[in-house]
Amino acid sequence: MTDTALPPAPAAAATADTPSLRIGPHLLTSPLILAPMAGISDRPFRELCRHFGAGMAVAEMLTSDTRLWHSRKSSQRLINETDPEPRSIQIAGSEPAQMAEAARGCVAMGAQIIDINMGCPAKKVCNKAAGSALLRDEQLVADILHAVVAAVAVPVTLKIRTGWDSDTRNALHVARIAEQAGIQALAVHGRTRADRFSGLAEYDTIAAVKQAVSIPVLANGDIDSPQKARYVLNHTGADGLLIGRAARGRPWIFREINHYLRTGELAQALPLGELQQTLTRHLARMHHFYGPVMGVRIARKHLAWYLQSLPEASAARTQLNQCTCPQQQLQTVDAFFSRLHRLGVTCAA
Repeated sequence: MTDTALPPAPAAAATADTPSLRIGPHLLTSPLILAPMAGISDRPFRELCRHFGAGMAVAEMLTSDTRLWHSRKSSQRLINETDPEPRSIQIAGSEPAQMAEAARGCVAMGAQIIDINMGCPAKKVCNKAAGSALLRDEQLVADILHAVVAAVAVPVTLKIRTGWDSDTRNALHVARIAEQAGIQALAVHGRTRADRFSGLAEYDTIAAVKQAVSIPVLANGDIDSPQKARYVLNHTGADGLLIGRAARGRPWIFREINHYLRTGELAQALPLGELQQTLTRHLARMHHFYGPVMGVRIARKHLAWYLQSLPEASAARTQLNQCTCPQQQLQTVDAFFSRLHRLGVTCAA
């Protein structure tokens, strides 16, 4: 099967209303960044989001234990020089020396930015005193950040939450620690670890962090529309936005937000034909990247996200979940869109 990599998105013309974002030597073409999401932000999805205007797409979280990098799952998360620049990958762990070693390994493979995860709320991560669990130990936070920054010659960035829980919101203090350690950009998710993904993200803490440090600050959490993106930028004063869950099944959200930030007008809804083409190319890339068996299986969750707002989506998902080979999956998608055209559907919802 031939490689169907999408070309990098052209640089967007900046205006007075469009913030620019620089991370170390890298001037991004857009202030919008695809967040690293485990099991989602793989190379095919990163390529797609860059095609639609993400200024950077961070590779999935990788364990700092380099002995595990040879497993199938970890090896597929590794970055290399075929990834679009700037190439950023996220690492997670709780041992400063091990984190430093992992950072050096990632740079050797072609990473141009190292992102440190101190925001993941998953139990299996926090139970190892990694991810957002680190926010409870500010000395360990400092030790890890200093070790990683000293280990590599590329920019190091950090992702955090507002704190462990509502009684221990310490994002402001951690942000100052990060700046002093040499972190070159900081992303803040507007929830505590205890919140996980429940309730609404709050942005006052992010605004306070932005006022407290001079490094670029990225706002994250519940940014799911162009209007919300503009609101969060205005409210927090952030230098950019980190977009995660809202991009699932809707990678063109980056194009929509960029258009709104430049013009103040909403972009036209994605035509149905372009949606079909996007989905088909994404499927082909997953089949190529993972192989025919795993590619078909992994594609199922993406298909559910793509189709969730379209007519007759439930029946289509049932059919697609029964597909066992790439050709059958692609043919079923083609038949589904043919039905939508006959129904008179013209664009994505």
